[in-house]
Amino acid sequence: MAAKNINAAQLKDLIASKHTVLVDFWATWCGPCRMIAPAVEEVAEDFDGRAVVGKVDVDEQAELARRFGIMSIPTLIVMKDGKVVEQAVGARGKADIAAMLERHL
Repeated sequence: MAAKNINAAQLKDLIASKHTVLVDFWATWCGPCRMIAPAVEEVAEDFDGRAVVGKVDVDEQAELARRFGIMSIPTLIVMKDGKVVEQAVGARGKADIAAMLERHL
């Protein structure tokens, strides 16, 4: 399943689902965000059924970004059992993103 754009209510539902969740905080104007977008999509496909990948546009979901303390983008957050278990700021390759998820499955 491809990564999908999510809002606060959808993220709340994902967290409640007990899946491991990777959230990519991004914006359309962010060059590094556009660079990692294909890797995030590939990870979403590779982990389909084992984890859920969502994307939060910080311009459209500013309150959600504030709630998670997002100061720079791209920021990747892994959540498990409703808690942030790992966070990375800046561009990452597919292997690094996959490893972040793998550590928490």
